[in-house]
Amino acid sequence: MSILKKLFGGGNGAARPLKAVAEQVIDGVKVEAAPIAEDGGQFRLCALLSKEIGGEVKTHKLIRADVFSSQDDAVEAAFRKAKRVIEEQGDALFR
Repeated sequence: MSILKKLFGGGNGAARPLKAVAEQVIDGVKVEAAPIAEDGGQFRLCALLSKEIGGEVKTHKLIRADVFSSQDDAVEAAFRKAKRVIEEQGDALFR
């Protein structure tokens, strides 16, 4: 199955809900690392970012093509990537 189908709604991988394995608050944004298990025992970088704006909780799903051999490495990378995205885009990330 192609990676694009998994990421954009085709195939079995897209139907699985995200399961957070770790969380942090980075600059007021809750970041829940939820690596996606891939074939071959690898883990795809994935995180759910959420922040309350104007009394409403806004969310953004962060998924990257990066894959890691361990879940811990994928979690670490998710927090690093989330921090970079939050610093670069700020609240515009949730619009």
